[in-house]
Amino acid sequence: MIVFKIQKKLQSASGEMLLNLDFEIKENEFVTLYGASGSGKTTTLRILSGLSEADKGIITIHNETWLDTDKKIQLPPQKRKIAYVFQDYALFPNMSVRENLSYALEKGQDKTIIEELLALMELEQLQHQKPAQLSGGQKQRVALARALVRKPDILLLDEPLSAVDHEMRLKLQDYIIQVHHKYKLTTILVSHDIAEIYKMSDKVIVLENGNISKQGTPEQVFSSRLVSGKFQFVGEILKIEKENFIYIVVVLIGNNVVKIIAMEEEIKDLNIGNKVLIASKAFNPIITKIDL
Repeated sequence: MIVFKIQKKLQSASGEMLLNLDFEIKENEFVTLYGASGSGKTTTLRILSGLSEADKGIITIHNETWLDTDKKIQLPPQKRKIAYVFQDYALFPNMSVRENLSYALEKGQDKTIIEELLALMELEQLQHQKPAQLSGGQKQRVALARALVRKPDILLLDEPLSAVDHEMRLKLQDYIIQVHHKYKLTTILVSHDIAEIYKMSDKVIVLENGNISKQGTPEQVFSSRLVSGKFQFVGEILKIEKENFIYIVVVLIGNNVVKIIAMEEEIKDLNIGNKVLIASKAFNPIITKIDL
Protein backbone atom coordinates (compact mmCIF):
# COMPACT_ATOMS: atom_id res chain seq x y z
CA MET A 1 0.00 0.00 0.00
CA ILE A 2 1.26 3.47 -0.96
CA VAL A 3 0.07 6.29 1.29
CA PHE A 4 0.81 9.66 -0.30
CA LYS A 5 -0.03 12.89 1.52
CA ILE A 6 1.99 15.91 0.39
CA GLN A 7 1.93 19.64 -0.19
CA LYS A 8 4.27 21.58 -2.46
CA LYS A 9 4.11 25.09 -3.89
CA LEU A 10 4.59 25.16 -7.66
CA GLN A 11 4.83 27.85 -10.29
CA SER A 12 2.24 27.27 -13.02
CA ALA A 13 1.36 29.23 -16.15
CA SER A 14 -1.30 31.09 -14.17
CA GLY A 15 0.92 31.80 -11.16
CA GLU A 16 1.63 30.03 -7.88
CA MET A 17 -0.20 26.74 -7.34
CA LEU A 18 -0.34 24.50 -4.29
CA LEU A 19 0.01 20.80 -5.06
CA ASN A 20 -2.11 19.30 -2.30
CA LEU A 21 -2.61 15.54 -2.67
CA ASP A 22 -3.89 12.77 -0.42
CA PHE A 23 -4.40 9.33 -1.96
CA GLU A 24 -3.69 5.64 -1.47
CA ILE A 25 -2.65 3.01 -4.01
CA LYS A 26 -3.02 -0.72 -3.38
CA GLU A 27 -0.16 -3.14 -3.94
CA ASN A 28 -0.01 -4.40 -7.57
CA GLU A 29 -2.56 -1.78 -8.70
CA PHE A 30 -2.17 -0.01 -12.06
CA VAL A 31 -3.01 3.67 -11.56
CA THR A 32 -3.03 6.53 -14.06
CA LEU A 33 -2.61 10.22 -13.23
CA TYR A 34 -4.72 12.26 -15.64
CA GLY A 35 -5.15 16.00 -16.02
CA ALA A 36 -4.18 19.09 -17.97
CA SER A 37 -0.55 20.08 -18.43
CA GLY A 38 0.71 21.86 -15.33
CA SER A 39 -1.73 20.14 -12.95
CA GLY A 40 1.09 18.43 -11.01
CA LYS A 41 1.27 14.91 -12.50
CA THR A 42 5.01 14.77 -13.21
CA THR A 43 5.84 16.51 -9.93
CA THR A 44 3.86 13.79 -8.14
CA LEU A 45 6.02 11.10 -9.72
CA ARG A 46 9.21 13.03 -8.92
CA ILE A 47 8.24 13.43 -5.25
CA LEU A 48 7.39 9.74 -4.98
CA SER A 49 10.73 8.79 -6.55
CA GLY A 50 12.69 11.21 -4.35
CA LEU A 51 13.88 13.35 -7.28
CA SER A 52 11.91 16.33 -5.92
CA GLU A 53 11.14 17.29 -2.33
CA ALA A 54 7.73 18.11 -0.90
CA ASP A 55 7.29 21.16 1.33
CA LYS A 56 5.25 19.08 3.75
CA GLY A 57 3.94 15.55 3.88
CA ILE A 58 4.20 11.83 4.46
CA ILE A 59 4.87 8.95 2.08
CA THR A 60 4.76 5.38 3.34
CA ILE A 61 5.27 2.22 1.27
CA HIS A 62 4.27 -1.11 2.88
CA ASN A 63 4.47 0.62 6.29
CA GLU A 64 8.02 1.86 5.57
CA THR A 65 8.37 5.64 5.81
CA TRP A 66 9.99 7.23 2.76
CA LEU A 67 9.06 10.79 3.65
CA ASP A 68 8.00 12.50 6.85
CA THR A 69 8.78 16.20 6.85
CA ASP A 70 7.85 16.63 10.51
CA LYS A 71 10.38 13.95 11.50
CA LYS A 72 12.88 15.12 8.86
CA ILE A 73 12.85 11.73 7.10
CA GLN A 74 13.71 11.88 3.39
CA LEU A 75 14.78 8.52 1.93
CA PRO A 76 17.19 9.13 -0.99
CA PRO A 77 16.14 7.95 -4.49
CA GLN A 78 18.70 5.12 -4.59
CA LYS A 79 17.10 3.52 -1.52
CA ARG A 80 13.60 3.54 -2.99
CA LYS A 81 12.72 0.40 -4.98
CA ILE A 82 11.36 2.45 -7.87
CA ALA A 83 11.90 2.32 -11.63
CA TYR A 84 11.25 5.51 -13.60
CA VAL A 85 10.69 5.55 -17.38
CA PHE A 86 10.72 8.95 -19.10
CA GLN A 87 9.51 10.20 -22.49
CA ASP A 88 13.02 10.66 -23.87
CA TYR A 89 14.37 7.11 -23.23
CA ALA A 90 17.58 8.42 -21.48
CA LEU A 91 19.70 5.60 -22.95
CA PHE A 92 23.49 5.76 -23.06
CA PRO A 93 24.25 6.42 -26.78
CA ASN A 94 27.71 4.80 -26.68
CA MET A 95 26.41 1.52 -25.23
CA SER A 96 24.63 -1.37 -26.94
CA VAL A 97 21.19 -2.56 -25.83
CA ARG A 98 22.77 -5.29 -23.69
CA GLU A 99 25.30 -2.86 -22.20
CA ASN A 100 22.52 -0.39 -21.31
CA LEU A 101 20.73 -3.15 -19.40
CA SER A 102 23.90 -4.49 -17.78
CA TYR A 103 24.84 -1.00 -16.54
CA ALA A 104 21.69 -1.03 -14.37
CA LEU A 105 22.73 -4.19 -12.49
CA GLU A 106 23.42 -3.83 -8.79
CA LYS A 107 26.74 -5.08 -7.45
CA GLY A 108 26.56 -8.85 -7.07
CA GLN A 109 23.12 -9.12 -8.72
CA ASP A 110 22.29 -12.28 -10.68
CA LYS A 111 22.87 -11.46 -14.36
CA THR A 112 20.23 -13.89 -15.63
CA ILE A 113 17.69 -11.04 -15.37
CA ILE A 114 19.33 -9.53 -18.48
CA GLU A 115 18.59 -12.62 -20.57
CA GLU A 116 15.06 -12.78 -19.17
CA LEU A 117 14.31 -9.14 -20.06
CA LEU A 118 15.90 -9.36 -23.52
CA ALA A 119 13.59 -12.30 -24.26
CA LEU A 120 10.50 -10.79 -22.63
CA MET A 121 10.84 -7.47 -24.49
CA GLU A 122 11.82 -9.22 -27.75
CA LEU A 123 15.20 -7.48 -27.87
CA GLU A 124 17.45 -10.48 -28.42
CA GLN A 125 18.01 -9.68 -32.11
CA LEU A 126 18.81 -6.05 -31.20
CA GLN A 127 21.03 -6.64 -28.16
CA HIS A 128 24.25 -5.55 -29.90
CA GLN A 129 22.74 -2.45 -31.55
CA LYS A 130 23.30 1.04 -30.19
CA PRO A 131 20.40 3.49 -29.59
CA ALA A 132 21.08 5.46 -32.79
CA GLN A 133 20.30 2.30 -34.77
CA LEU A 134 16.93 1.74 -33.09
CA SER A 135 13.42 3.04 -33.79
CA GLY A 136 11.51 5.03 -31.17
CA GLY A 137 9.48 1.99 -30.16
CA GLN A 138 12.60 -0.16 -29.85
CA LYS A 139 14.31 2.49 -27.70
CA GLN A 140 11.31 2.61 -25.39
CA ARG A 141 11.36 -1.17 -25.00
CA VAL A 142 15.04 -0.93 -24.03
CA ALA A 143 14.27 1.88 -21.55
CA LEU A 144 11.48 -0.20 -20.01
CA ALA A 145 13.68 -3.31 -19.80
CA ARG A 146 16.52 -1.35 -18.21
CA ALA A 147 14.13 0.09 -15.61
CA LEU A 148 13.15 -3.46 -14.58
CA VAL A 149 16.70 -4.83 -14.17
CA ARG A 150 16.80 -4.16 -10.41
CA LYS A 151 13.36 -5.72 -9.92
CA PRO A 152 11.57 -2.66 -8.51
CA ASP A 153 8.38 -2.73 -6.48
CA ILE A 154 7.00 0.42 -8.14
CA LEU A 155 7.14 1.39 -11.82
CA LEU A 156 6.67 5.07 -12.70
CA LEU A 157 5.83 5.93 -16.33
CA ASP A 158 5.82 9.60 -17.35
CA GLU A 159 4.01 9.60 -20.71
CA PRO A 160 6.50 7.08 -22.10
CA LEU A 161 4.49 6.39 -25.26
CA SER A 162 3.77 9.95 -26.40
CA ALA A 163 6.54 10.01 -29.03
CA VAL A 164 5.63 6.80 -30.90
CA ASP A 165 3.01 6.19 -33.59
CA HIS A 166 -0.41 4.71 -32.83
CA GLU A 167 0.35 1.13 -33.88
CA MET A 168 3.58 1.02 -31.88
CA ARG A 169 1.82 2.64 -28.93
CA LEU A 170 -0.67 -0.23 -28.81
CA LYS A 171 2.16 -2.79 -28.87
CA LEU A 172 4.08 -1.01 -26.12
CA GLN A 173 0.94 -0.88 -23.99
CA ASP A 174 0.82 -4.68 -24.24
CA TYR A 175 4.47 -4.95 -23.15
CA ILE A 176 3.80 -2.71 -20.14
CA ILE A 177 0.72 -4.69 -19.10
CA GLN A 178 2.72 -7.91 -19.45
CA VAL A 179 5.60 -6.77 -17.22
CA HIS A 180 3.18 -5.21 -14.73
CA HIS A 181 1.60 -8.62 -14.14
CA LYS A 182 4.73 -10.78 -14.52
CA TYR A 183 6.75 -8.83 -11.95
CA LYS A 184 3.75 -8.01 -9.71
CA LEU A 185 4.47 -4.29 -9.92
CA THR A 186 2.58 -1.34 -8.57
CA THR A 187 2.50 0.90 -11.65
CA ILE A 188 1.75 4.62 -11.87
CA LEU A 189 1.32 6.07 -15.36
CA VAL A 190 0.94 9.67 -16.51
CA SER A 191 -1.22 9.72 -19.66
CA HIS A 192 -3.57 12.00 -21.62
CA ASP A 193 -4.86 9.14 -23.81
CA ILE A 194 -8.27 7.98 -22.58
CA ALA A 195 -8.25 4.81 -24.70
CA GLU A 196 -4.88 3.94 -23.18
CA ILE A 197 -6.23 4.58 -19.68
CA TYR A 198 -9.24 2.31 -20.25
CA LYS A 199 -7.02 -0.45 -21.60
CA MET A 200 -4.39 -0.38 -18.87
CA SER A 201 -5.68 1.13 -15.64
CA ASP A 202 -7.39 -0.24 -12.56
CA LYS A 203 -7.79 3.28 -11.17
CA VAL A 204 -7.57 6.88 -12.40
CA ILE A 205 -6.66 9.91 -10.30
CA VAL A 206 -7.63 13.18 -11.98
CA LEU A 207 -5.56 16.24 -11.01
CA GLU A 208 -6.87 19.75 -11.49
CA ASN A 209 -4.89 22.81 -10.39
CA GLY A 210 -2.88 20.72 -7.94
CA ASN A 211 -5.86 18.95 -6.34
CA ILE A 212 -7.65 15.65 -6.90
CA SER A 213 -10.95 16.38 -8.64
CA LYS A 214 -11.99 12.75 -9.28
CA GLN A 215 -10.72 9.25 -8.67
CA GLY A 216 -12.04 5.79 -9.35
CA THR A 217 -12.15 3.22 -12.14
CA PRO A 218 -11.96 4.58 -15.72
CA GLU A 219 -15.70 3.96 -16.08
CA GLN A 220 -16.48 5.89 -12.89
CA VAL A 221 -14.23 8.81 -13.83
CA PHE A 222 -14.97 9.25 -17.52
CA SER A 223 -18.46 7.84 -18.13
CA SER A 224 -21.68 9.62 -17.37
CA ARG A 225 -23.11 6.24 -16.33
CA LEU A 226 -21.52 2.99 -15.19
CA VAL A 227 -21.39 0.43 -17.98
CA SER A 228 -20.45 -3.23 -17.80
CA GLY A 229 -20.25 -5.63 -20.68
CA LYS A 230 -18.40 -8.41 -22.44
CA PHE A 231 -16.15 -5.89 -24.17
CA GLN A 232 -15.36 -2.18 -23.89
CA PHE A 233 -13.59 0.10 -26.37
CA VAL A 234 -12.95 3.82 -26.44
CA GLY A 235 -13.37 5.67 -29.73
CA GLU A 236 -14.07 9.01 -31.38
CA ILE A 237 -17.29 9.90 -33.21
CA LEU A 238 -16.69 10.63 -36.90
CA LYS A 239 -20.28 10.93 -38.12
CA ILE A 240 -23.89 10.67 -36.92
CA GLU A 241 -26.50 9.77 -39.57
CA LYS A 242 -30.26 9.39 -39.24
CA GLU A 243 -31.94 6.47 -41.02
CA ASN A 244 -35.71 6.37 -40.55
CA PHE A 245 -36.27 6.23 -36.75
CA ILE A 246 -32.75 5.11 -35.80
CA TYR A 247 -29.30 6.69 -35.92
CA ILE A 248 -26.01 5.29 -37.24
CA VAL A 249 -23.03 6.50 -35.20
CA VAL A 250 -19.71 6.06 -37.01
CA VAL A 251 -16.86 5.65 -34.49
CA LEU A 252 -13.10 5.42 -34.97
CA ILE A 253 -11.66 2.78 -32.59
CA GLY A 254 -7.91 2.50 -33.00
CA ASN A 255 -7.40 2.13 -36.75
CA ASN A 256 -10.87 0.67 -37.32
CA VAL A 257 -14.12 2.41 -38.21
CA VAL A 258 -17.26 0.83 -36.75
CA LYS A 259 -20.94 1.68 -37.05
CA ILE A 260 -23.21 1.58 -34.00
CA ILE A 261 -27.02 1.64 -34.17
CA ALA A 262 -28.46 4.02 -31.57
CA MET A 263 -31.84 5.46 -30.65
CA GLU A 264 -32.55 9.18 -30.45
CA GLU A 265 -32.30 9.31 -26.63
CA GLU A 266 -28.83 7.72 -26.81
CA ILE A 267 -27.37 10.30 -29.22
CA LYS A 268 -28.96 13.49 -27.85
CA ASP A 269 -25.75 14.53 -26.04
CA LEU A 270 -23.36 13.22 -28.69
CA ASN A 271 -21.48 15.30 -31.26
CA ILE A 272 -18.81 14.67 -33.89
CA GLY A 273 -15.41 14.57 -32.18
CA ASN A 274 -16.74 13.30 -28.84
CA LYS A 275 -14.83 10.50 -27.10
CA VAL A 276 -17.20 7.62 -26.38
CA LEU A 277 -17.19 4.27 -24.66
CA ILE A 278 -18.58 1.39 -26.72
CA ALA A 279 -19.65 -1.57 -24.59
CA SER A 280 -21.75 -4.63 -25.25
CA LYS A 281 -23.93 -6.99 -23.28
CA ALA A 282 -24.44 -10.07 -25.45
CA PHE A 283 -25.20 -8.55 -28.88
CA ASN A 284 -26.61 -5.23 -27.73
CA PRO A 285 -24.02 -2.41 -28.12
CA ILE A 286 -24.18 0.55 -25.73
CA ILE A 287 -22.65 3.93 -26.61
CA THR A 288 -21.75 6.32 -23.77
CA LYS A 289 -20.18 9.75 -23.91
CA ILE A 290 -16.93 10.19 -21.99
CA ASP A 291 -16.77 13.23 -19.73
CA LEU A 292 -13.43 15.04 -19.99
